[in-house]
Amino acid sequence: MSAVHPPSSESVLAPGHTYASVTDKILGLVLRRPTPLWLTCLALSAALLALLGIAITWLLYRGVGIWGINIPVAWGFAITNFVWWIGIGHAGTFISAFLLLLKQEWRTSINRFAEAMTIFAVMCAGMFPLLHLGRPWFFYWLLPYPNVMWLWPQFRSPLVWDVFAVSTYFTISVVFWYVGLIPDLAALRDGTTRWGRRVVYGTLALGWRGSAAHWQRYHKAYMLLAGLAAPLVISVHSVVGMDFSGGIVPGWHSTIFPPYFVGGAIFSGFAMVVTLAVPLRYFFGLQDFITIKHLSNCAKLMIVTGSIVAYGYMMEAFMAWYSDDRYEAYMMADRALGHYGWAFWCLIACNVCTPQLYWIRRVRETPWITFLLSLVIQFGMWMERFVIVVQSLHRDYPPSKWEMYYPTVWDVATLLGSIGLFCTLFYLFVRYFPVIAVSELRELVKEKAPEGSAPVGV
Repeated sequence: MSAVHPPSSESVLAPGHTYASVTDKILGLVLRRPTPLWLTCLALSAALLALLGIAITWLLYRGVGIWGINIPVAWGFAITNFVWWIGIGHAGTFISAFLLLLKQEWRTSINRFAEAMTIFAVMCAGMFPLLHLGRPWFFYWLLPYPNVMWLWPQFRSPLVWDVFAVSTYFTISVVFWYVGLIPDLAALRDGTTRWGRRVVYGTLALGWRGSAAHWQRYHKAYMLLAGLAAPLVISVHSVVGMDFSGGIVPGWHSTIFPPYFVGGAIFSGFAMVVTLAVPLRYFFGLQDFITIKHLSNCAKLMIVTGSIVAYGYMMEAFMAWYSDDRYEAYMMADRALGHYGWAFWCLIACNVCTPQLYWIRRVRETPWITFLLSLVIQFGMWMERFVIVVQSLHRDYPPSKWEMYYPTVWDVATLLGSIGLFCTLFYLFVRYFPVIAVSELRELVKEKAPEGSAPVGV
């Protein structure tokens, strides 16, 4: 066997592990002291988070005029970032809910940090529509609170649709993630020697003792939440797609947007899973748990979802021609050959051409290559949202309202700051919570044990 095809690539979990080895390896990452590398990475992400704080403070003081938005490009980086972050959050729920219901055991090693990724990505996404309101202190107008005149909320507004979809998605994702954590929190409670941590983990564990009754109720609740979360994978980004479909802007007014957006969201979400999985397995020595098989399966799913995205691009071009609508035809020609043509061909190269490399087994099973390609795909998906938002708006129906969009330093600062927020939350999660579901991995150890042998360890 070469280095590209290690023995672990053929199994979900590397052989030779026991209950004790799985528990000690993963919980040890939380119970030991932080490494200098972790502290350095946390400091860098905190610096970007501070940049986000500065950008938001200046935005609230001066208004959205500090951004590059104008008329007709009233949506700029803010909505581009919103759609991009929502898409990244899709893979976590897909892995946790759909693959759990389909009994795909390879999800076990990646579902915990993928669920955390979902929560943090939705948190990053949720702030952008609020900042884009112009008067964010009136955000409660989007909520269905009782009022005498029935003026708010305006249910025909896509902003209200987003509030319902994103808040529901975030709530179910948090509850699903937390319920899955309870057995591991109890293990941390029993394994730590520090009084403060024991109190915190014990409180969060909700009195878990590992009895048969506890496990029975846990599995019922977990499967029920998976059944609730699975439809949300489809619904939440379909609602985001209908934000665009509800407008009469050429390039937006299309029924293909909801499924097209869902496919693209899962595509970019799995790219982020690979982006996080490769450094985790390398820096924390988790090669036995996050195996080559996991990276290969994620790459295969990116081939499928990338094909859906490519089909959406082709259908946009086909319908612009087949509809015989001159505005749609002009939009498509301007998208490929106009001022933002460079962005269009960039997203084609990143989202259509790059995933084809995953057909090559050597590429799929070489971690650093899958990592680099996942970064390229994430960049391409951000460019796709930029083209949809900006290019479709910058040429309005009357030529007198044609205008170019140029991002300002505050647009870039807000984007980088949101990445800093995501990284900071993820580094804290890795430090204080088990990055892999210990209880689920121990079940795999039990299932894979030879017949007649008892698992070793407690």
